[in-house]
Amino acid sequence: MTETTSAPDESTPLIPQLSPRQTTGRAEYTKWLHETWFLVKASVPVILAYMLQNSLQTVSVLIVGRLSSEALAVAAFSYMFAMATAWLIALGGTSALDTLASSSFTSSQDKKNLGVLLQRGMLVLTGFYAVVAIIWAASEHIFRALGQPESICHHSARFLWLLAPGGLGYVWFECMKKFLQAQGIYRPGTYALLITSPLNGALNYLFIYELGFGLYGAPIATGLSYWLSFLLLVAYAIFVEGSECWGGLQLRRACKNSIPFAKLAFMGVIHVGTEWWAFEIVALAAGRLGTLPLAAQSVVMTADQIINTIPFGLGVAESARLGNLLGAGDSRAARRSAHCAAILSVVFGTIILSVLMATRHNIGSLFNDDKDVIALVSEIMPYVALFQIADGLNGSCGGALRGMGRQWVGALVNCVSYYGGALPGGIYLAFHGWGLSGLWMGQLVALSIVGVLEWIIVGMSNWDKQVYKAAERLKEEEDEPVVVVGYNTI
Repeated sequence: MTETTSAPDESTPLIPQLSPRQTTGRAEYTKWLHETWFLVKASVPVILAYMLQNSLQTVSVLIVGRLSSEALAVAAFSYMFAMATAWLIALGGTSALDTLASSSFTSSQDKKNLGVLLQRGMLVLTGFYAVVAIIWAASEHIFRALGQPESICHHSARFLWLLAPGGLGYVWFECMKKFLQAQGIYRPGTYALLITSPLNGALNYLFIYELGFGLYGAPIATGLSYWLSFLLLVAYAIFVEGSECWGGLQLRRACKNSIPFAKLAFMGVIHVGTEWWAFEIVALAAGRLGTLPLAAQSVVMTADQIINTIPFGLGVAESARLGNLLGAGDSRAARRSAHCAAILSVVFGTIILSVLMATRHNIGSLFNDDKDVIALVSEIMPYVALFQIADGLNGSCGGALRGMGRQWVGALVNCVSYYGGALPGGIYLAFHGWGLSGLWMGQLVALSIVGVLEWIIVGMSNWDKQVYKAAERLKEEEDEPVVVVGYNTI
């Protein structure tokens, strides 16, 4: 017997109603899209800020280069050493604020605890920076022990000595950025650098040429630009938004629990540093291959530093976002955000890969007119292009690990991947017939391992446990126990 159906009338819905399962699936799909779009909007100003930050020293090197080739070499070498030491404190050490400040903002009953964390970050990282300043003071002897030319040993040491006061401004600028990013305020860093970036060029020209300081005018001018960037962020927080999380100077509270903070910051330095140091080792190895490979390596490294701001910026945005969600007790949204960031990094990496492959024959000519250099850059560019997806995963998943307070995991993965196999293997290939391509083959293998492993580690995370650990970390920051509340994400 067949089932009879009533004829449609004026009460019959024109659009068939979805089943509960279909409705739930569509709602979940919408949340993933919204989270991805949120990360795009959050990461773009962060990426622009890091590009502009890199431009400060790039512009300085270009202006110094007009003095002489020796001055160019000194400036480039000095900034490279600064990046491998002090700038690691700014970019790696502040990851402790990624972990703690973003969670504190959403979970703390007193938002002014965020201001205490900012002060703690400044105090601890200033201590880290003091160690670097001592190393810089003795850098002439260090460079001589490394076999550098005498002109580099003498002039770079003095260059760094003059840069040291301004370098602290760089560290505090990063701390202020994290303070604002933890509140979901991502754009002020870009605004500040849009002002200081052109001004930095003018200051470099003024000190180097007009005031007659020559080479040594560059570190003074660039240091002033770093401090101005910091002060502009402070002014933004005071007069525009962000000051509601500042409760005044509380140095006694800031000094409390500084040891756990320092441990987290130190692992952040190691996490970022293990990758940066690997690239510096590759640069040193390229120098042993000869002048031509060194020139091509310099071109590729300059291009890669610009490109790397994209995954690194996405990772920074994800650190703050994930910390907010963990602090709010929303484990499902935290998991969703981590995977959205990883997927977004794959999309970005694929686009970059395609652009690099399409332009590999022209990239070298942007930096050098030597046909042999251009040809060698074209030869190794496919290796650089192929690791862009893995580098993107390293940036996004590394950011997720920092948001969870698991900097040590990223540091361990980097150490094993780079120093346990890829670097020795790449150097072996380089000096056994592969040349510069062998070095970059090693980097390709290392980044591929790092990217895949970190995504697996993030994917296997127990997100309820991460919410609990975030609350436990913040209990010591509160006068009262932390209350983990529900959070309705977009």
